[in-house]
Amino acid sequence: MAYVDWKIRGLSVSTCNCDYGCPCQFNALPTHGDCRAAVGMRLDEGHFDDVSLGGTTWVALFAWPGAIHEGNGEALVIIDESANDEQRQALLTILSGQETEPGATVFNVFASTLTSMHEPQFLPISWEADLESRRAHFAVEGLVDATATPIVNAMTGAEHRARVTLPTGFEYDQAEYASSTVTAPGPISLDTENAHAHFAVLHMTANGVVR
Repeated sequence: MAYVDWKIRGLSVSTCNCDYGCPCQFNALPTHGDCRAAVGMRLDEGHFDDVSLGGTTWVALFAWPGAIHEGNGEALVIIDESANDEQRQALLTILSGQETEPGATVFNVFASTLTSMHEPQFLPISWEADLESRRAHFAVEGLVDATATPIVNAMTGAEHRARVTLPTGFEYDQAEYASSTVTAPGPISLDTENAHAHFAVLHMTANGVVR
């Protein structure tokens, strides 16, 4: 099947309510039985057909009552208000797993587990993220405030660095792991401290992760 030609590349920051490392990354069950996540990304480059996506930013909130693969999840996507109408539609198409080889990207996989999609929002997104330092902050007023920092040694306070490679993963090839604190008072609520985060450069097309 032929899909619309698209590509995205940029730094993403993913947070969830699991302990550091996130069991989902290793095909294990979530730490607390359910999964609640806040994810953000700024695209350095990208396109959807002839629509340029470079410079756009999006945030998504997710919640599943159990493990992700068990389904019945809900999602809310926020796209920064600076995106024009064509960019908004292109991003929503990609993020909802459309125009994608089945199972090839995290967006397509997640879409198959969702039963409720909140209306997308187009609002200002505050975004700062640095892969090397494992520090980030993204926020949408009234919906989410997420901070990521390095994991620290509980005895010494020294920063602990952990990097994971997934040679056949559908989200990233390599990620830096970190700690997160997230508050989300909106329709998808989160309230976590010292939970999981990972930083990864997402580079993918309709056929999956570019390696």
